[in-house]
Amino acid sequence: MANDESGGADTPGEEREYRVTELAEAAGITVRTLRFYRERKLVPPPRREGRIAWYNGHHLARLRTITALLDRGHTLGGIAELLSAFERGRDVGDLLGLSGAIAAPWSEESPVRLTRDALAEHFPGEDTDENLATALDLGYLTTDGDDLVHTSRRLLDASTALVRNGVPLSAVIAAGREVRTHADALADTFTTLVRRHVLADILTHAASGDPLPPTEVARVTETLDQLRPIVKTVVDAEVSMAMDRRVRAELESWREPPPAPV
Repeated sequence: MANDESGGADTPGEEREYRVTELAEAAGITVRTLRFYRERKLVPPPRREGRIAWYNGHHLARLRTITALLDRGHTLGGIAELLSAFERGRDVGDLLGLSGAIAAPWSEESPVRLTRDALAEHFPGEDTDENLATALDLGYLTTDGDDLVHTSRRLLDASTALVRNGVPLSAVIAAGREVRTHADALADTFTTLVRRHVLADILTHAASGDPLPPTEVARVTETLDQLRPIVKTVVDAEVSMAMDRRVRAELESWREPPPAPV
């Protein structure tokens, strides 16, 4: 295999991309295994940029699905047939009659339509072209004709309050970028838990191509509905306790006497 797929820096863009070594590490497999999957056409071709192969989140999700199915005892031949069904436009939820339950939104955000003047009222003197471009790049704002649409009323209100209390909007946006990174990691943690311990049998059943019985659909739907508020509770509790610990540490550092002059 040519060495054009060695690990390296990510390609900039909206979606994370991986070189072959990075993708294998993220999926918990070896590069040799990844290349074997590619030869078996279990993984779609990467995007090519000259001699460099770039993979994305879809490839990572595919590899994790293959690993989960192998753990359940499926053969690569059976997995290939199942993945072929996916590529024809049928995902696990469609195959099992669970698409509504699995895809039900977790967020309860209400978008807010704004004119540029209305945006300036929220952030007086801070609605610069640079801040606007960054917010658009992060997806906090989108355009709809001449108007702007903020994706979340709650985040807009929080950002407005922070700016009114003296935090520059550029710092708020930078913090939002960092928070999103941690939020994505948390979402990955809980998704893994659900996939391994709640939906594990779903993948096994999907390999047969038969829909779940109505009673099982109801059970899984009810379980997912119960998990949504639980996940939010865990995150809220952990962040609150982390803030308590951090504030106490800050207070202790303030009480320490300054170092003696040399």
